[in-house]
Amino acid sequence: MPILTLTTDIGQRDYLVGAIKGQFVNLLPTVNICDITHYLSQTNFPQAAYTCNNAFLYYPPGTFHLIIINLFESSVKHLLVAKYREQYVICPDNGILTMIAGTRPKEIIAIELDKQQTLLEITQQVAWKVAAIHDSGKLSAGGAPVGQIVEKYPLRATIGPNWMEGQILFIDNFENVVINIKREEFTEQRKGRSFKIVFKRNETIDTISDNYNAVPESEKLAWFNSAGYLEIALRNGNMAGLFGLQGFNEQMQQSGSASDNKWFYQTVRIFFE
Repeated sequence: MPILTLTTDIGQRDYLVGAIKGQFVNLLPTVNICDITHYLSQTNFPQAAYTCNNAFLYYPPGTFHLIIINLFESSVKHLLVAKYREQYVICPDNGILTMIAGTRPKEIIAIELDKQQTLLEITQQVAWKVAAIHDSGKLSAGGAPVGQIVEKYPLRATIGPNWMEGQILFIDNFENVVINIKREEFTEQRKGRSFKIVFKRNETIDTISDNYNAVPESEKLAWFNSAGYLEIALRNGNMAGLFGLQGFNEQMQQSGSASDNKWFYQTVRIFFE
């Protein structure tokens, strides 16, 4: 039974998601379609990569992942299909593939598209190619190998002898704040030393908790979430809203006050003693 996940920025207020599912079911009646999210930001690729990467980990080999994000930003000549971690990632050629993988996957083919196609015309072609790859077991059944692709990469934490600086990567529905620092990076840099996590000038946290219940009601806490990323929160409170924390700044990028090839984040620093 083939598995297909859908991760898009198209929302669920109209018929499009249902129509896309119908296209795949028509060709692959036994397909199991799983929704990851349909509320990606069109321009926040780091958040999309964080969402995709940490969801894809839980799917079996051979799963197809269709990602639709900022599809019509420019003329759509082809979509990419890459083999990544024994799964297949299908996405626009706009940098999201390397944002997810952290590198250029070795096996990539292109699904060539006609000009001026609608979303459903594009996804219909994708459905045909997914069926061909699934039936043959070969990535090459979907199209020809591709040469140059658009490559974008996520920001990494910066490190000094006694400090680390990370960026706010994601703010969830509870306004908990995820930082782009993983447990392994923190442990390696800490070297057993005491530390202070500093944000908004003078707000600090100096303990890593095991869970949200480790601190009193409304108290600040830091912990490593289920994806292994540093997260700061308030117990039963709204960390981002209360302290005015923001992640990726879409308004700055769209206003033209920022360079097109940069993303802007609010930073969080960790000092070691």
